[in-house]
Amino acid sequence: MRVALFLTCVNDTLYPETGRAVVKLLTRLGVEVDFPMAQTCCGQAHYNTGYRHEAEPLARHFSDVFGKYEAIVTPSGSCGAMVRELYPRMGERARAEGRGDTLAATLAPVVPKTYELTEFLVDVLGVTDVGAYYPHTVTYHPTCHGLRGLGLGERPRQLLRAVRGLELVELPGADECCGFGGTFALKNSDVSAAMGADKVRNAESTGAEVLCAADNSCLMHIGGTMTRLRTGMRPVHIAEILASTEEEPTA
Repeated sequence: MRVALFLTCVNDTLYPETGRAVVKLLTRLGVEVDFPMAQTCCGQAHYNTGYRHEAEPLARHFSDVFGKYEAIVTPSGSCGAMVRELYPRMGERARAEGRGDTLAATLAPVVPKTYELTEFLVDVLGVTDVGAYYPHTVTYHPTCHGLRGLGLGERPRQLLRAVRGLELVELPGADECCGFGGTFALKNSDVSAAMGADKVRNAESTGAEVLCAADNSCLMHIGGTMTRLRTGMRPVHIAEILASTEEEPTA
């Protein structure tokens, strides 16, 4: 199977190791991975900040770049949800504004074949044991877009439970937002910081060494709070855990 890796802006700029982990993991599972060099932002930041028309050229470009692939895999619940949930809304809005069906028709091909990483592993490849080894105590934070937007449910936990050496402990208040929310963290910084502190205190109460999630944007927020509170815990993307083996540990 030949898939495209949609890395996302945050990962490309700040967390390239997550992209390398996805390639390592999928290649190990027999998947051919392409990285289209023409990929740019999916438009989520623009759309969520109210610049909806300005997001449209980015969405069109996304469809142009990724439309030819069997599947599009991203290590980001939020950007995956942008394509799956909000691209159809963009098309509907254009139609409602009297601009016809062109945008909806352009974006439609990429919507059903865009997958967050854990969705792709469990639903498309049909695997939960990916051959990973990670000898650490881990707690899992389900990020809002993955939990509520994509409905990832138990998929990440199924994958984590199958990792050799990993002890998974439940996170109190797991379904509560960490407080990041993109520009929410800038516009409502005091509330965002308080929510982040609550999340970190709950994580610390588990005694886990590592907090993992499927979105590095949320992990960036949580990790910064961990550092300020001097917890000793560390944030790790789930892709890096699943890519890790006894012979080649990644995180």
